[in-house]
Amino acid sequence: MGFDGSGKIWMSGKLVDWNDATVHVGSHVLHYGSSIFEGIRMYDTPKGSAIFRLKEHIQRLFNSAKIYRMEIPYTFDQILDACLETLKANGDHDAYLRPIVYRGYKALAVDPRPCPVEVSIMTWRWGKYLGDDALEKGVDVCVSTWTRMAPNTFPALAKCGANYMNSQLIKQEAIANGYVEGIALDATGYVSEGSGENLFVVWDDKLLTPPLGNSVLPGITRDTIIKLARDMGIEVVEQMIPREMLYIAQEVFFTGSAAEVSPIRSVDKIVVGEGKRGPITQKLQERYFEVINGECEDKYNWLTPVKFQD
Repeated sequence: MGFDGSGKIWMSGKLVDWNDATVHVGSHVLHYGSSIFEGIRMYDTPKGSAIFRLKEHIQRLFNSAKIYRMEIPYTFDQILDACLETLKANGDHDAYLRPIVYRGYKALAVDPRPCPVEVSIMTWRWGKYLGDDALEKGVDVCVSTWTRMAPNTFPALAKCGANYMNSQLIKQEAIANGYVEGIALDATGYVSEGSGENLFVVWDDKLLTPPLGNSVLPGITRDTIIKLARDMGIEVVEQMIPREMLYIAQEVFFTGSAAEVSPIRSVDKIVVGEGKRGPITQKLQERYFEVINGECEDKYNWLTPVKFQD
């Protein structure tokens, strides 16, 4: 189901055909970027389909809405139920889930308040975000010339559509120069994150990651890896990371709902470590996939089962 035009999309309380899920060209979101969204994965596990950390994603959606003064016209539980309804309607047992909240059609001025807040939910099949070989062999990345937004400009803690114009610049520049992805620095020159991923560095056998104050989105997968690493006895430190540490670290890797846990084999054509997935990255990656596939105890209740009709 998905971009071939098949399937259903949940829009404002009802399921509509994929090709009929449209918005007016005068919608505020098209002109001013007034949207917030989430990216959530459902996995087809040996125990059945399960959504990974659905409640945490929806809570972040509501947090983003609060920051941008957008009153979601549905309750938390109604959005949860709508996510399940959409997945079941489309029938994919392994899917990517995209709830989006946006300002609709009413007025065209910077002030968004006259425009209704609308909600849609899409699902589709999506492969490995950074490529099929990325999880094992790693990816080649660069430090972008574009920096993340400075404090008190755009709120980095909100997953807002407008913020991703910055991400698009980072991503396009990286691809144009022959890389898979770009790493952005913050306004002070310290490492922030990728265009759509959080970042971890292995240094002296410790796991380092930039703090939220470095214009970092509070990633759900980021939080997952921090918890799993500590459970495994790996020391985790949230600290500011200078650019050059990327070059001489033992290991560097991305995390994200789309990217999952993807090792970085080079930065700016400088080989990281041995130029392949390192041992700590591999351990965390394996544990992460054990969790999302239901192959170990779900001690944090991260998996939401989805029951499909036969």
